[in-house]
Parts: sequence; C-alpha cells; structure tokens
Amino acid sequence: MPDMSKNTSAAKFRRVNVDDYDENNYVDEEEGGDNQLGPDEAEVDASIRQGNLNAALQAALKNPPINTKNQAVKDRAETTVVKVLTSFKSNDIEKAVQSLDKNSIDLLMKYIYKGFEKPSENSSAILLQWHEKVLAAGGVGSVVRVLTARKTV
Repeated sequence: MPDMSKNTSAAKFRRVNVDDYDENNYVDEEEGGDNQLGPDEAEVDASIRQGNLNAALQAALKNPPINTKNQAVKDRAETTVVKVLTSFKSNDIEKAVQSLDKNSIDLLMKYIYKGFEKPSENSSAILLQWHEKVLAAGGVGSVVRVLTARKTV
C-alpha cells in the first residue's frame, strides 16, 4: 500500500502562479507595437492617382497600428483610410466591401467608427454609406467585435 502522506505533501501544485488565472488581473500585452507604422501612405496615394481605389483600400488596411500606443501613428492611419474611403463613388462602395475578407471588414469597421469620432468636411455622410455596406457584409457581429475590442486603431 502506497504511503499517502508522501502524495499529499507534494509541493508541485505550489509552483502555479494563481494570479495568472485571475480574470481581474488583466495585463495589456503590447507586443510588436513599436514597428507598426500604419499603412504605407505613398502606396495608397499612388493607387489613388492611378485610379485603382480597390488597391488603395487594400493598402490602407495593411499594417494597422493596433498594438502601438503612439497616437500620431494611429491618427495618420485613420486619416489615410478616410482619404481612401472618401475617394470612392457611392455605387462602387459595395463592390469594394465584397472584395474584403472578414478580418479586413472588422478592421474597416474600426476605422469607420474612428472616423465618426473626428468628422471632417463631408466625411460623415460618406462614412455612413460605408457603414451600411460594411454592416451588410460583416453583420451585427462586426459592430460588436469593434465596440468590445480592447485594441483600437
């Protein structure tokens, strides 16, 4: 018969840091934020000049500054995306949204809400058009994911 006193005195369980499992002890992980510079503005501008707005949208959604704490980088990225969105004609918006994958749709929704926070001339009306099409593509789940996300653009 095994000696029960040895089994109960084992100290392995004491090496577990219970604070790691405490849901109230949240630590925001900021990995990779230093090298996130946002979208390449030169690539976006070149695509707009060439009239290839879908390529401009794809370029604007690349390398989002989600993990960075640098507000200037976030503001520059938001300005770049809004510039692309305002370049589209109303009847081209739906086709552009349909060319995006699920993650890009959620990211675009983040930028749309960010654009609502700081409206510029005529941007709100255009952002509302984009919101309608992105909501149709991403559903209410997209809005919920954006509004509950800890990491913003």
